[in-house]
Amino acid sequence: MEITYVLDTNVLLQDPRAIFSFEEHEVVIPAVVLEEVDSKKRNMDEVGHNARETSRIIDRFRQLGELYNGVPLPNGGSLRIELNHRSFSKLSEIFLERTNDNRILAVALNLHLEVQKEKNNHKVILVSKDILMRVKADALGLKAENFLNERAVNEDNVYEGYQEWEVKEEELNEFFKTGTLRIPDRLEKYLFPNEFVVMKNEWNPSQSAIGVVRSDGAFIEKCRLSIENVWGVKPRNAQQTMALELLFRKDIQLLTMIGKAGTGKTLLALASGLMQVEDMHLYKKMLVARPVVPLGNDIGYLPGEKEEKLKPWMQPIYDNLEYLFDVQKAEDLDQILSGLGSIQVEALTYIRGRSIPEQLILIDEAQNLTKHEVKTILTRIGEGSKVILLGDPGQIDHPYLDEYNNGLIHVVEKFKDSALSGHVKFHKGERSSLAQLSADLL
Repeated sequence: MEITYVLDTNVLLQDPRAIFSFEEHEVVIPAVVLEEVDSKKRNMDEVGHNARETSRIIDRFRQLGELYNGVPLPNGGSLRIELNHRSFSKLSEIFLERTNDNRILAVALNLHLEVQKEKNNHKVILVSKDILMRVKADALGLKAENFLNERAVNEDNVYEGYQEWEVKEEELNEFFKTGTLRIPDRLEKYLFPNEFVVMKNEWNPSQSAIGVVRSDGAFIEKCRLSIENVWGVKPRNAQQTMALELLFRKDIQLLTMIGKAGTGKTLLALASGLMQVEDMHLYKKMLVARPVVPLGNDIGYLPGEKEEKLKPWMQPIYDNLEYLFDVQKAEDLDQILSGLGSIQVEALTYIRGRSIPEQLILIDEAQNLTKHEVKTILTRIGEGSKVILLGDPGQIDHPYLDEYNNGLIHVVEKFKDSALSGHVKFHKGERSSLAQLSADLL
């Protein structure tokens, strides 16, 4: 069956290479989409970058022929810029305003009606990240799909970083005695390096132990961490214990931690970072950063120097530092940080082009990063450094991301096979009973 895919602007602004994702079928880009892409190309953010990259990709295809007639794609399909089929007569009684969205709908609908008239084995599908755009298409009898090619996982099947097993009493006793347990051959393929296993006695579930898969994948071994109090912070549940183990492992160069608000991700990471930098001197400096993505309406330009401008964005970090340093006033914290000199708090805006060796890099709210932005960060990491990515995929503020296609989830899924990385998914909130209830109910 032949299929014509009509692309919405948001698909290209999320992934400029989306035109290569439709196999041997025809890809149609309405002229109004080019206008919208052009309006974004001067943006100095990820959307602007993708708009410019989309323009470059389409421009390269001009050498293959006339884009309005269609040019071949490498995968056997074709690409066409649609200049016709713009008539608004079929939509004028339903959607009165000639918005750009409605103009894209008009192109897709007119192509669909033309195919129906010819009665051949051909379908027209509108591809859009905009939910209401797909709803409007459905109301018009036009098939519409979300663009899912950028998703790291297709359903709520995100790697959690640990498993729960029921084991025999003698196996558990052997683990307590020797500190290791050989992984049965039948289970090796289901485990990843540095993945945790919560082992429970099959006849007495109250008897349990936590082990971690060795990097060779053959054994489960006891956790190495012997520190119980990290700058006044103690683990309150199994996942926090797992996280601290990975936070202090020097061989783990990349650590991801995901979970709902209030599960303790940021506090644990900051506390362990301070101990490793200030007390153990394992790293020269701790760099703490978070993406500048507003929740709700932006507050506009802020007065002052760079540090003053960043303060509102970095306030969640400072809140945790005030708790760890046990200070009551922001001025006292500023004096402590300036005196230490080994803690740097800044926005991710300034990381491109840097090389960061022998530092502990903590990136908070990483769910608001795209795959391209995460790649930019990780390729800055120098020898002897460790990077920690924290976030809640359920709280996305970026307009073109969701809980399955953001940069944090891409890192979790792509690096789970690597012996250099570790991951923990938090479930239980520890901030307060109200915070946990709100995270669950809302």
